[in-house]
Amino acid sequence: MVDISILVPVYNECETLGETLRQIQEVCQSMHFQTEVIVIDDGSTDSTSQVAVIAGTILLRHERNRGYGASLKTGLREARGEIIVIIDADLTYPPQRIPELVDHLSNADMAVGARTGRHVHIPWLRRPAKWILQKLANRVAGQKIPDLNSGLRAFRKAPALRYMHLFPDGFSLTTTLTLAFLCDGLRVEFLPIDYARRKGKSKINPVRDTINFLVLIIRVAAYFEPLKVFLPATMISGLISLYLLGYYFWKDGGVSDTGVLACTVTLLLFMMGILADLVVRRSRS
Repeated sequence: MVDISILVPVYNECETLGETLRQIQEVCQSMHFQTEVIVIDDGSTDSTSQVAVIAGTILLRHERNRGYGASLKTGLREARGEIIVIIDADLTYPPQRIPELVDHLSNADMAVGARTGRHVHIPWLRRPAKWILQKLANRVAGQKIPDLNSGLRAFRKAPALRYMHLFPDGFSLTTTLTLAFLCDGLRVEFLPIDYARRKGKSKINPVRDTINFLVLIIRVAAYFEPLKVFLPATMISGLISLYLLGYYFWKDGGVSDTGVLACTVTLLLFMMGILADLVVRRSRS
């Protein structure tokens, strides 16, 4: 019986996959668990699949490139272990920390390798957007999140499967996983780890993926804590309504249709937020 499934999503990682798998297999031999290593090849055009086969891992392959999240969802569906570990194949994350993450699941539902160690190499270009998204996610979760979308983590499979319908196909799956666990009151622990400089070219598109992260955080907030989305929207709409009413009253001496329309939108946003919150709380009771 398999206890732990280690998922390695890859796309054109033939240069680093072999060393990554070698380190993972060394770690597996040191643990007192039955493990399986699953490589999910997301439509690579190089020899990535051959490297995985030579290393003796389980290989799952997409016929075309579908995305990081799609790869992890494929791996989750096929994984036999009750504990899931995910790790990237670009040698940025230390596989040697996997046993420690798994050990923390004795008191938690998920253990995340937070990139807050002494040696962390995150490109400066990504840091401003990452900071903004982090602050927004902290507000949604109601607590400080050391690392929102770390690609090294261990978690229990059963609760993760409950959120499969929320998981996107892109890089923001790990963000969804973190927020879903925290917003649903599950126990999440963060362990500081080092993060090495990436070998090869990153697959992340800074502009597109930042927008996707932002949309996803709002979507998850609306799903778990709708008032945290609708109340700020209502306040902004209300301020705009007051401005329009005041401006046109000062200019024309009466109430404008634009101001009335803005007030109506404000009221609708408020009512939608209340109804959404009632639906969420009823579904959890």
